[in-house]
Amino acid sequence: MLIFALPVRILPALLPLALLLSVPAARAAAPEPASRAQGRQVEADAQVARVLAGQGVGGAVSRLQFLGQERYAAERLAEAARSPQLRTRRDVAYALSLLAAPEAQDALLRLARDPDAAVRMSAAQGLGRLRGAQGGELGTALLPLLSDRSSGVRREAARALGTLRVAQAGSALVTAARAEPELEARAAMLTAAGQSGDVRQGAALRPFLKSSSESTRFAAARGLVHLGAPEGLAFARGLLGSEDRFVRRQGLALFEGVSAQHSGRALRPLLEDPDRGLAAGAARVLYQGGEGTMLEWLVLAAWRAKDPRERLAVERELEPLHLGDEARRAVLRRAGVAP
Repeated sequence: MLIFALPVRILPALLPLALLLSVPAARAAAPEPASRAQGRQVEADAQVARVLAGQGVGGAVSRLQFLGQERYAAERLAEAARSPQLRTRRDVAYALSLLAAPEAQDALLRLARDPDAAVRMSAAQGLGRLRGAQGGELGTALLPLLSDRSSGVRREAARALGTLRVAQAGSALVTAARAEPELEARAAMLTAAGQSGDVRQGAALRPFLKSSSESTRFAAARGLVHLGAPEGLAFARGLLGSEDRFVRRQGLALFEGVSAQHSGRALRPLLEDPDRGLAAGAARVLYQGGEGTMLEWLVLAAWRAKDPRERLAVERELEPLHLGDEARRAVLRRAGVAP
């Protein structure tokens, strides 16, 4: 307060002193961000220790994700992937599969060859979830697992190949499906064959539409829909045209993960469906398939819904999109319904 009472001509002389006195405070404040980062890393170490001690993998990974320490934890856990203890390898493989960090790739590739089926299954799941992974690079490790002695490993390897959209896996997936006795694994293989994007597999998938197994027929149809094949789209439209809303929902499920280019013509009529949950589901699938305007459709549908049950049904479809409050308000402002 005294400095403002001094004559103006004296102030310039005092400025260097004021700046000098402010330096210690600035220096004291500077370490705080580093301290917080160090604190998060210390807690991440504690969560890694929980995994290695077998004290709850799911909870530990959830905490690591909250802390944003997935990559650091993956590096630490990868070191334990060679453990001679089966329980440790199982827990490490499961944790790495959930963390989905690029740093886990080498360890997961090694664990995919583990003698234990549970370890191999987690490794296959993890390889399919790796962020930014190159499908072709991982396909070499996953393809042999299609003939694994464990049906769970075969199923998860197929799902991973489908998620990664490994084009060269299409033929191998159909071949494996023909010999696969376990229905869930076969369904995963047929769907993944379509997700591969290899249009040549359309002819190979068509005979499965006549299977006596409902799950096999649906999986073949889903694969064909992914390829944009007329037979798959016709199968789906047959379900979407049903008077039974549950059958229509089965038809919508065939388009999960399909580009809006292939799904648009079939799904846009569902936006007027009396089942507003189904309509919202169609909007979400279209949005995730690349039709950006469907995000606005969903936000406005939730805002305009008078019936709480209808609003809840729309919110369920918005939830997987992780739309923040500010982003939602921005949509409403653009639509002119919010200040």
